[in-house]
Amino acid sequence: MTAVGEDQERLARSFEEHRAHLKAVAYRMLGSLAEAEDAVQEAWLRLGRAKPGEIDNLGGWLTTVTGRICLDLLRSRTARREQPMDDTFVPDPVIRPLSRVDPEQEALEADSVGIALLVVMETLDPDERLAFVLHDMFAVPFDDIAPVLERTPAATRQLASRARRRVRETAPPSDADATRQRQALDAFRAAARTGDFEALLAVLHPDVVLRADAGALVQGVAGSKRLQGARSVAESAMLFSRFNATARMVLVNGAPGLVGVVDGRVGSVLTATVHEGRITALYILADPERLRGLAFPDEEEPRNA
Repeated sequence: MTAVGEDQERLARSFEEHRAHLKAVAYRMLGSLAEAEDAVQEAWLRLGRAKPGEIDNLGGWLTTVTGRICLDLLRSRTARREQPMDDTFVPDPVIRPLSRVDPEQEALEADSVGIALLVVMETLDPDERLAFVLHDMFAVPFDDIAPVLERTPAATRQLASRARRRVRETAPPSDADATRQRQALDAFRAAARTGDFEALLAVLHPDVVLRADAGALVQGVAGSKRLQGARSVAESAMLFSRFNATARMVLVNGAPGLVGVVDGRVGSVLTATVHEGRITALYILADPERLRGLAFPDEEEPRNA
Protein backbone atom coordinates (compact mmCIF):
# COMPACT_ATOMS: atom_id res chain seq x y z
CA MET A 1 0.00 0.00 0.00
CA THR A 2 1.30 3.47 -0.88
CA ALA A 3 1.83 6.20 1.72
CA VAL A 4 -1.22 8.04 0.33
CA GLY A 5 -3.33 4.90 0.67
CA GLU A 6 -2.15 4.36 4.23
CA ASP A 7 -3.01 7.96 5.10
CA GLN A 8 -6.52 7.55 3.64
CA GLU A 9 -7.07 4.33 5.57
CA ARG A 10 -5.87 5.93 8.78
CA LEU A 11 -8.15 8.92 8.18
CA ALA A 12 -11.12 6.63 7.54
CA ARG A 13 -10.48 4.74 10.78
CA SER A 14 -10.23 8.00 12.71
CA PHE A 15 -13.48 9.22 11.17
CA GLU A 16 -15.29 6.00 12.09
CA GLU A 17 -14.26 6.53 15.72
CA HIS A 18 -16.20 9.81 15.65
CA ARG A 19 -19.17 8.67 13.54
CA ALA A 20 -21.59 7.89 16.39
CA HIS A 21 -20.82 11.22 18.07
CA LEU A 22 -21.32 13.13 14.83
CA LYS A 23 -24.62 11.38 14.14
CA ALA A 24 -25.75 12.31 17.66
CA VAL A 25 -24.91 15.96 16.97
CA ALA A 26 -26.70 15.91 13.61
CA TYR A 27 -29.77 14.12 14.99
CA ARG A 28 -30.20 16.72 17.73
CA MET A 29 -29.82 19.48 15.19
CA LEU A 30 -32.16 18.04 12.56
CA GLY A 31 -34.59 15.67 14.31
CA SER A 32 -34.31 13.37 11.29
CA LEU A 33 -32.28 10.17 11.23
CA ALA A 34 -31.98 10.13 7.44
CA GLU A 35 -30.83 13.75 7.30
CA ALA A 36 -28.42 13.10 10.16
CA GLU A 37 -26.83 10.28 8.15
CA ASP A 38 -26.54 12.59 5.14
CA ALA A 39 -24.91 15.31 7.25
CA VAL A 40 -22.34 12.87 8.62
CA GLN A 41 -21.55 11.66 5.11
CA GLU A 42 -21.05 15.25 3.98
CA ALA A 43 -18.68 15.80 6.93
CA TRP A 44 -16.63 12.84 5.67
CA LEU A 45 -16.47 14.34 2.17
CA ARG A 46 -15.32 17.68 3.57
CA LEU A 47 -12.70 15.92 5.64
CA GLY A 48 -11.37 14.38 2.45
CA ARG A 49 -11.04 17.86 0.92
CA ALA A 50 -9.27 19.36 3.94
CA LYS A 51 -5.68 20.46 3.42
CA PRO A 52 -2.88 18.63 5.25
CA GLY A 53 -2.05 20.37 8.52
CA GLU A 54 -5.38 22.26 8.54
CA ILE A 55 -6.83 20.19 11.40
CA ASP A 56 -5.32 20.31 14.88
CA ASN A 57 -8.15 18.58 16.74
CA LEU A 58 -10.02 16.11 14.53
CA GLY A 59 -12.94 15.57 16.91
CA GLY A 60 -13.51 19.29 17.42
CA TRP A 61 -13.12 20.02 13.71
CA LEU A 62 -15.62 17.33 12.73
CA THR A 63 -18.12 18.47 15.37
CA THR A 64 -18.11 22.09 14.19
CA VAL A 65 -18.16 21.08 10.51
CA THR A 66 -21.15 18.81 11.15
CA GLY A 67 -22.81 21.65 13.03
CA ARG A 68 -22.23 23.98 10.07
CA ILE A 69 -23.70 21.44 7.64
CA CYS A 70 -26.78 21.05 9.83
CA LEU A 71 -27.11 24.81 10.22
CA ASP A 72 -27.20 25.20 6.44
CA LEU A 73 -29.88 22.50 6.20
CA LEU A 74 -31.99 24.17 8.90
CA ARG A 75 -31.65 27.58 7.26
CA SER A 76 -32.69 26.03 3.94
CA ARG A 77 -35.73 24.46 5.61
CA THR A 78 -36.70 27.81 7.10
CA ALA A 79 -36.30 29.60 3.78
CA ARG A 80 -38.49 27.04 1.96
CA ARG A 81 -41.19 26.93 4.60
CA GLU A 82 -44.10 29.21 3.79
CA GLN A 83 -45.87 28.51 7.08
CA PRO A 84 -44.66 27.92 10.63
CA MET A 85 -43.79 24.38 11.66
CA ASP A 86 -46.97 22.32 11.94
CA ASP A 87 -47.76 21.76 15.61
CA THR A 88 -48.47 18.08 14.87
CA PHE A 89 -44.89 17.35 13.76
CA VAL A 90 -43.12 14.52 15.63
CA PRO A 91 -39.37 14.02 15.03
CA ASP A 92 -37.92 10.64 14.07
CA PRO A 93 -37.71 8.35 17.11
CA VAL A 94 -34.70 6.18 17.95
CA ILE A 95 -36.07 2.75 18.89
CA ARG A 96 -34.40 -0.18 20.60
CA PRO A 97 -35.57 -3.15 22.66
CA LEU A 98 -35.75 -2.94 26.42
CA SER A 99 -32.95 -5.42 27.00
CA ARG A 100 -30.29 -4.81 24.34
CA VAL A 101 -27.76 -1.98 24.17
CA ASP A 102 -26.34 -0.70 20.88
CA PRO A 103 -23.41 1.74 21.20
CA GLU A 104 -24.51 4.01 18.34
CA GLN A 105 -28.06 4.23 19.60
CA GLU A 106 -26.76 4.86 23.12
CA ALA A 107 -24.89 7.86 21.72
CA LEU A 108 -28.07 9.11 20.05
CA GLU A 109 -30.03 8.76 23.29
CA ALA A 110 -27.38 10.11 25.67
CA ASP A 111 -28.34 12.86 28.12
CA SER A 112 -32.06 12.07 27.88
CA VAL A 113 -32.71 13.79 24.58
CA GLY A 114 -36.31 12.69 24.31
CA ILE A 115 -38.91 13.37 21.67
CA ALA A 116 -40.41 16.13 23.84
CA LEU A 117 -37.14 18.07 23.81
CA LEU A 118 -36.70 17.57 20.06
CA VAL A 119 -40.22 18.93 19.52
CA VAL A 120 -39.39 22.06 21.51
CA MET A 121 -36.12 22.49 19.61
CA GLU A 122 -38.10 22.59 16.36
CA THR A 123 -39.43 25.97 17.55
CA LEU A 124 -35.93 27.46 17.84
CA ASP A 125 -34.43 29.37 14.95
CA PRO A 126 -31.43 27.65 13.32
CA ASP A 127 -28.78 29.80 15.01
CA GLU A 128 -30.35 29.30 18.45
CA ARG A 129 -30.54 25.57 17.90
CA LEU A 130 -26.89 25.30 16.90
CA ALA A 131 -25.69 27.32 19.88
CA PHE A 132 -27.87 25.32 22.27
CA VAL A 133 -27.01 21.89 20.88
CA LEU A 134 -23.26 22.38 20.56
CA HIS A 135 -22.77 24.19 23.86
CA ASP A 136 -25.38 22.74 26.20
CA MET A 137 -25.35 19.16 24.91
CA PHE A 138 -21.77 18.73 23.71
CA ALA A 139 -19.86 21.32 25.74
CA VAL A 140 -18.38 23.05 22.69
CA PRO A 141 -16.98 26.45 23.80
CA PHE A 142 -18.74 29.56 22.54
CA ASP A 143 -15.43 30.71 21.07
CA ASP A 144 -15.58 27.69 18.71
CA ILE A 145 -19.28 28.05 17.88
CA ALA A 146 -19.14 31.78 17.13
CA PRO A 147 -17.22 31.49 13.80
CA VAL A 148 -19.79 28.98 12.51
CA LEU A 149 -22.56 31.49 13.19
CA GLU A 150 -20.44 34.47 12.12
CA ARG A 151 -21.19 36.13 15.43
CA THR A 152 -19.21 37.16 18.47
CA PRO A 153 -18.86 34.71 21.38
CA ALA A 154 -21.00 37.06 23.50
CA ALA A 155 -23.79 37.06 20.91
CA THR A 156 -23.53 33.28 20.60
CA ARG A 157 -23.86 32.98 24.38
CA GLN A 158 -27.05 35.04 24.21
CA LEU A 159 -28.48 32.74 21.53
CA ALA A 160 -27.89 29.69 23.71
CA SER A 161 -29.39 31.45 26.72
CA ARG A 162 -32.51 32.38 24.76
CA ALA A 163 -32.86 28.81 23.49
CA ARG A 164 -32.35 27.40 26.98
CA ARG A 165 -35.07 29.65 28.37
CA ARG A 166 -37.54 28.63 25.67
CA VAL A 167 -36.84 24.95 26.27
CA ARG A 168 -37.35 25.39 30.00
CA GLU A 169 -40.61 27.30 29.56
CA THR A 170 -42.10 25.14 26.78
CA ALA A 171 -41.18 21.53 27.59
CA PRO A 172 -43.96 19.63 29.38
CA PRO A 173 -43.34 18.68 33.02
CA SER A 174 -41.59 15.33 33.17
CA ASP A 175 -39.98 12.97 35.69
CA ALA A 176 -36.78 11.15 34.83
CA ASP A 177 -37.82 8.00 36.74
CA ALA A 178 -38.07 5.30 34.05
CA THR A 179 -40.05 3.00 36.35
CA ARG A 180 -42.80 5.57 36.85
CA GLN A 181 -42.81 6.33 33.13
CA ARG A 182 -43.24 2.68 32.33
CA GLN A 183 -45.97 2.18 34.92
CA ALA A 184 -47.96 5.11 33.53
CA LEU A 185 -47.55 3.88 29.96
CA ASP A 186 -48.55 0.36 30.99
CA ALA A 187 -51.68 1.76 32.64
CA PHE A 188 -52.47 3.77 29.51
CA ARG A 189 -51.97 0.74 27.28
CA ALA A 190 -54.12 -1.51 29.47
CA ALA A 191 -56.95 1.02 29.74
CA ALA A 192 -57.00 1.71 26.00
CA ARG A 193 -56.81 -2.01 25.21
CA THR A 194 -59.80 -2.84 27.42
CA GLY A 195 -61.79 0.29 26.62
CA ASP A 196 -61.77 1.54 30.22
CA PHE A 197 -62.43 5.24 29.69
CA GLU A 198 -62.30 6.19 33.37
CA ALA A 199 -58.97 4.42 33.80
CA LEU A 200 -57.63 6.38 30.84
CA LEU A 201 -58.74 9.65 32.40
CA ALA A 202 -57.06 8.66 35.67
CA VAL A 203 -53.63 8.17 34.07
CA LEU A 204 -53.79 11.36 31.96
CA HIS A 205 -52.92 14.80 33.34
CA PRO A 206 -55.91 17.17 32.98
CA ASP A 207 -53.92 19.36 30.56
CA VAL A 208 -52.26 16.51 28.65
CA VAL A 209 -51.27 17.30 25.06
CA LEU A 210 -51.29 14.73 22.26
CA ARG A 211 -49.36 15.21 19.02
CA ALA A 212 -50.11 12.68 16.30
CA ASP A 213 -48.09 12.96 13.09
CA ALA A 214 -49.60 10.81 10.33
CA GLY A 215 -47.93 12.62 7.44
CA ALA A 216 -49.47 14.55 4.59
CA LEU A 217 -51.22 11.67 2.85
CA VAL A 218 -53.31 10.29 5.72
CA GLN A 219 -56.58 12.15 6.15
CA GLY A 220 -59.72 11.88 8.24
CA VAL A 221 -59.86 10.58 11.79
CA ALA A 222 -56.46 8.88 11.39
CA GLY A 223 -54.82 12.09 10.14
CA SER A 224 -52.41 14.35 11.98
CA LYS A 225 -53.85 16.14 14.98
CA ARG A 226 -53.03 18.04 18.14
CA LEU A 227 -55.34 17.55 21.08
CA GLN A 228 -55.28 19.00 24.58
CA GLY A 229 -57.16 17.89 27.67
CA ALA A 230 -57.62 14.47 29.24
CA ARG A 231 -61.08 13.84 27.86
CA SER A 232 -60.18 14.67 24.24
CA VAL A 233 -57.02 12.56 24.41
CA ALA A 234 -58.84 9.64 26.06
CA GLU A 235 -61.56 9.70 23.38
CA SER A 236 -58.90 9.59 20.67
CA ALA A 237 -57.14 6.69 22.40
CA MET A 238 -60.40 4.75 22.44
CA LEU A 239 -60.75 5.17 18.67
CA PHE A 240 -57.36 3.55 18.11
CA SER A 241 -57.58 0.75 20.64
CA ARG A 242 -56.73 -1.78 17.89
CA PHE A 243 -53.17 -0.42 17.85
CA ASN A 244 -52.93 -0.85 21.61
CA ALA A 245 -54.21 -4.42 21.42
CA THR A 246 -50.88 -5.58 20.02
CA ALA A 247 -48.62 -2.72 21.15
CA ARG A 248 -45.33 -3.79 22.69
CA MET A 249 -43.03 -1.89 24.99
CA VAL A 250 -39.71 -0.62 23.63
CA LEU A 251 -37.32 2.20 24.40
CA VAL A 252 -37.95 5.36 22.40
CA ASN A 253 -35.07 7.81 22.73
CA GLY A 254 -34.11 6.08 25.94
CA ALA A 255 -37.58 6.27 27.52
CA PRO A 256 -40.41 3.71 27.59
CA GLY A 257 -42.58 3.75 24.48
CA LEU A 258 -44.99 1.62 22.50
CA VAL A 259 -44.83 0.21 18.99
CA GLY A 260 -48.31 -0.50 17.62
CA VAL A 261 -48.57 -3.36 15.12
CA VAL A 262 -51.66 -4.12 13.02
CA ASP A 263 -51.80 -6.99 10.51
CA GLY A 264 -48.10 -7.60 10.98
CA ARG A 265 -47.08 -4.04 10.09
CA VAL A 266 -45.92 -1.23 12.35
CA GLY A 267 -48.66 1.37 12.44
CA SER A 268 -47.37 3.76 15.08
CA VAL A 269 -44.67 4.64 17.57
CA LEU A 270 -45.79 6.28 20.79
CA THR A 271 -43.84 7.84 23.63
CA ALA A 272 -44.88 10.01 26.55
CA THR A 273 -43.74 12.37 29.24
CA VAL A 274 -44.86 11.55 32.76
CA HIS A 275 -45.03 13.77 35.83
CA GLU A 276 -46.07 12.53 39.27
CA GLY A 277 -47.48 9.35 37.78
CA ARG A 278 -49.66 10.99 35.14
CA ILE A 279 -49.03 11.42 31.42
CA THR A 280 -48.47 15.08 30.53
CA ALA A 281 -47.77 14.65 26.81
CA LEU A 282 -48.10 11.94 24.18
CA TYR A 283 -46.18 11.87 20.89
CA ILE A 284 -47.28 9.52 18.13
CA LEU A 285 -45.57 9.00 14.80
CA ALA A 286 -47.97 7.24 12.40
CA ASP A 287 -46.67 8.49 9.05
CA PRO A 288 -46.42 5.28 6.93
CA GLU A 289 -43.63 6.65 4.75
CA ARG A 290 -41.45 7.73 7.67
CA LEU A 291 -42.14 4.54 9.62
CA ARG A 292 -40.82 2.50 6.69
CA GLY A 293 -37.51 4.29 7.03
CA LEU A 294 -37.02 3.42 10.72
CA ALA A 295 -35.28 0.41 12.24
CA PHE A 296 -37.45 -1.63 14.59
CA PRO A 297 -36.20 -4.26 17.04
CA ASP A 298 -37.52 -7.75 16.44
CA GLU A 299 -37.00 -8.81 20.04
CA GLU A 300 -40.11 -9.78 21.94
CA GLU A 301 -41.16 -7.74 24.94
CA PRO A 302 -40.28 -9.44 28.23
CA ARG A 303 -43.20 -11.09 29.99
CA ASN A 304 -42.97 -8.75 32.95
CA ALA A 305 -43.11 -5.61 30.78
